[in-house]
Amino acid sequence: MNYPDTYYARTLAERRERAALSGSVDCDTVIIGAGLAGLTTALQLARGGQKVVVLEAKSVGFGASGRNGGFVSGGYSTGHEQIAGRCGATAADRLYQLSLEGVQFVRETIAALGIAGTDPIDGVTSVLRYDDGESLRGYAEATNRAHGQNLTYLDTQAVRTVLKSQRYFHAVRDPRAFHIHPLNYLRGLATEIERLGGIIYENSAASTTELSGTEKQVRTSDGMVRARTVVFSTGGYTTGLNAKLKQAFLPIATYVMVSEEAPDLIASAIATRDGIGDNRRAGDYYRLVDGGKRLLWGGRITTRAASTAGIVDELRREMTGTYPQLAGLKTEIAWSGLMSYARHLMPQIGEMQPGVWHCTAFGGHGLNTTAIGGKVVAEGILGQSDRYKQFQPFGLVWAGGMAGLAVAQLTYWKLQAQDWWRERAA
Repeated sequence: MNYPDTYYARTLAERRERAALSGSVDCDTVIIGAGLAGLTTALQLARGGQKVVVLEAKSVGFGASGRNGGFVSGGYSTGHEQIAGRCGATAADRLYQLSLEGVQFVRETIAALGIAGTDPIDGVTSVLRYDDGESLRGYAEATNRAHGQNLTYLDTQAVRTVLKSQRYFHAVRDPRAFHIHPLNYLRGLATEIERLGGIIYENSAASTTELSGTEKQVRTSDGMVRARTVVFSTGGYTTGLNAKLKQAFLPIATYVMVSEEAPDLIASAIATRDGIGDNRRAGDYYRLVDGGKRLLWGGRITTRAASTAGIVDELRREMTGTYPQLAGLKTEIAWSGLMSYARHLMPQIGEMQPGVWHCTAFGGHGLNTTAIGGKVVAEGILGQSDRYKQFQPFGLVWAGGMAGLAVAQLTYWKLQAQDWWRERAA
């Protein structure tokens, strides 16, 4: 199998390899990219009776979908107010509800398919690193009223009972959010797609396309797929196959590390199985894995290739700055991966031209948003709904190329500085 060395690749529940495309194949829809968006689209199309083919350049879940933190919780990378500013309050509320539907879709899919090794753990807690409990309590109450959620506000004493750090003051816990082993989830989706008659070709990078006619063609080095519909669902590893798509988002690297087995040491700092994310605009996230024996810690972004070892040193300083008691906790494995970010910090979902769809730019949104993106695209192709149009205000705008990457890196450094100042001014 063609995977980078990650904790998830080391702990796969099954390791079946899939053949590369050879020769010509006909289908209803061909999907380029076997990440979460592509596989969810394929699953829903197969459930709707279509014959689907998925082309994957490497292996199922090779990219960000199979390397991320594994969080499944509502919302988007950008804030609700920013979304409302672009498309209006009512539309923003509908989009938020879609993200919550994505959470439920992932949960129900794991249960319905009995996907081995996903290890879903309920609860995601968002912590505040400065003392402003009233604002956070108000946010939880307003969100519960507006969206029927069950967020719980935690005061400083409650937070520090389970997160033994002087860095944290207040928190909001979402009991309906959860975290999983993302790569095992993806491989479970792939197995179900194949059970329903779909075909997934690995090591089959799309090299050229012909999209102008009623019959679309996608070629690989050794074969060709003919279909009525094409879906582009690639992310940070997108090539120049579709110039309009590639120009519309930026590849951003993020970093994750997993500790050695040390359950007692970890428990001296973290007494919860919740996934944890801090409120900083340039924050970190972490959760216990391997039954609580190891700690997964992620964060930091770069817009150019960086030394994973160097970034991990930064992550470790952040971890031990938050939890001094974990200074002796060794890192066993670390990795990086490319996510795709649009300039407007929202997913890019829709129909580029008749019969040609895109479902991309899910960096920072979580597994739930990627899943609901695939679901609404499938609904659009099947003629079941036009809910994909809710994402029309967030189109394939040019991301700025190299200049956009530079601006993104400068923005990240600015956010880090603002976070630092806010914590010290509180």
